[in-house]
Amino acid sequence: MSAALKQKKVGLTGNSAVAYAMMQIDPDVVPAYPITPSTTIIEEFSSYHADGKVTGELITVESEHSAMSASVGAAAAGARVMTATSAQGLALMWEVLYIASGMRLPIIMPIVNRALSAPINIHCDHSDSMGARDSGWIQLYAETVQEAYDNTIMAVRIAEESDVLLPIMSCQDGFITSHAIECLELIEDKDVKDFVGEYVPKDTLLDVDNPVTMGAMALPEFYMEFKRDQSNAMTRAKDAVSKISAEFAETFGREYGLFESYKLDDADVAIVVLSSAAGTTKVAIDKLRAEGKKVGLLRPRLYRPWPHAEIAEALKNVKVVCVLDRADSMNDFGGPLFGDVRSALFDLDTAPKVFGRIFGLGGRDYKVVDAEGVIGELYKVLETGKIEQLNRYITI
Repeated sequence: MSAALKQKKVGLTGNSAVAYAMMQIDPDVVPAYPITPSTTIIEEFSSYHADGKVTGELITVESEHSAMSASVGAAAAGARVMTATSAQGLALMWEVLYIASGMRLPIIMPIVNRALSAPINIHCDHSDSMGARDSGWIQLYAETVQEAYDNTIMAVRIAEESDVLLPIMSCQDGFITSHAIECLELIEDKDVKDFVGEYVPKDTLLDVDNPVTMGAMALPEFYMEFKRDQSNAMTRAKDAVSKISAEFAETFGREYGLFESYKLDDADVAIVVLSSAAGTTKVAIDKLRAEGKKVGLLRPRLYRPWPHAEIAEALKNVKVVCVLDRADSMNDFGGPLFGDVRSALFDLDTAPKVFGRIFGLGGRDYKVVDAEGVIGELYKVLETGKIEQLNRYITI
């Protein structure tokens, strides 16, 4: 690894860090309709805009549906586009999410995860972005403020990779990460701009010398070919995430992969969990490791596309796995992450036993004692060889 470029340490919330990264990136267009708990991303970015620290256009619109519609229009015209949202805002964008991905527009959208209504709740769970997991958007999930900042910068390069060209959601936990102040290292403005580079769109509606049609009708004779090409691009996104993350590590000294493994090499049992809850789980793991328990953690960073082969390889020697979901698929079979992990492990010759637990909905606290309880369940399955309940709620 080469020497990392100069950086400065500061204390910022997750939202402030993302807004700062957006200012450094200086996108061409930011359509905005704020919603809790992502509001301060747009508030702070609008302050940078008012102070003349960005050169792009900030468009205030009448709804989140309009924000994504304006994003699609601007991206189709060849602009580098960013916006941000949460919860019901993301749900109101639903129709247009599929248009953005189907038209292969590399829009970057920080998501501050928040529970979907009803009942109304402004706190964290993953029901919003998990509902959009199959909309054709790449999804990254951050554990810390530092990672939320870094992911925002890397997301630009990933989305705009020439053989990918797909929109991307960069997720962090509402209030837990978005409003918590952590110490992080900020990259110099020039170095961020050098890393993301200039966006050169492949096709644009405004290139009159090379006219294109976007969003046209595709009848049965052609529609599947469009979807196949889009699916292939999503498959290629996995390698793009690996490549750009490696370049980021080489340049700035912070390493990120498709997922994080924590004390997993010799683990008998393991927990799989996304985002900020991984930090709480690590505390419990450290405590039980001191007592001789061989427990580890796998934290997916990339969730779409799903790095199923790499995750199966990482967990192949573990005997029992518990997957913790901060969302429920309402399918009588657990949460979305559970289904994907169990499927990834299915074809292993000696697949681990896998069960799921749903936790922390609507911002319910997930504490070290809760992680210890899950680890206790893991060891009970290890000792008996039986899973008494495949899925259930905890932290209630």
